[in-house]
Amino acid sequence: MYNFDYHKPASLDEALALLKDSDDAMVISGGMTLLPTMKQRLASPSALIDLSGISNLSGITLSGNTLTIGAMTCHADVATSADVQKAIPALSHLAGHIGDPQVRNRGTIGGSVANADPAADYPAAVLGLNATIETNTRKIAADDFFVDLFETALDEGEIVTAVHFAVPDQAGYAKFENPASGYAMVGVMVAKYGSDVRVAVTGAGPSAFRAADMEAALAKNFSPDALGGISVSADGLNSDMHASAAYRAHLVTVMAQRAVAAA
Repeated sequence: MYNFDYHKPASLDEALALLKDSDDAMVISGGMTLLPTMKQRLASPSALIDLSGISNLSGITLSGNTLTIGAMTCHADVATSADVQKAIPALSHLAGHIGDPQVRNRGTIGGSVANADPAADYPAAVLGLNATIETNTRKIAADDFFVDLFETALDEGEIVTAVHFAVPDQAGYAKFENPASGYAMVGVMVAKYGSDVRVAVTGAGPSAFRAADMEAALAKNFSPDALGGISVSADGLNSDMHASAAYRAHLVTVMAQRAVAAA
């Protein structure tokens, strides 16, 4: 690593002031992506602003049909929360299968969402569960949040403070994971809201996306069989040493069927 200054503010206002006053500073939450990147010298921020000392950025609350999770809440807490298990069991299942125990106890939902890794699990949850991302300045609808590979709608200096999930009637998540890392080669979240259905895919493309044809089919018949004849185009999907774009396209349909069965 290169030399850098380390700050651990006690409030969001203090963090924002440090971020504004520091050249090339970066915010760190769990550090699951940023620290390895720094160790490889692919990132060299002049300062790290650690959000772990800000107590009001973590926690889980269930109010009516909205489940709110603070940005600094770790994956393990989401997985084991009684409120999450009651309101959205699929989200508890998703969080409990992120990485390994070390990652789940350090990584945070806000860090994962802001990082927008194309193989992360939470982007599928955010899109599929019609979430709203709250920051220090505004609220952003899930459909407007993910832009491209590691790119979101966040402005420079904007910090995610919470994620608000709409509680569905039914929901399920299934992923085909890399056996070494636990990352989603393809993950699909399916959620039913009355007559509307949302199907969100992660791991397959440069960023999470919704599968409109699958949503339309499931709105008519919410069963795995409804997806049997629907395929996803491989154009623009990820292709690497782990899986070709064509194989990932095939997995989208398979994982979507499994997610509906789980729901």
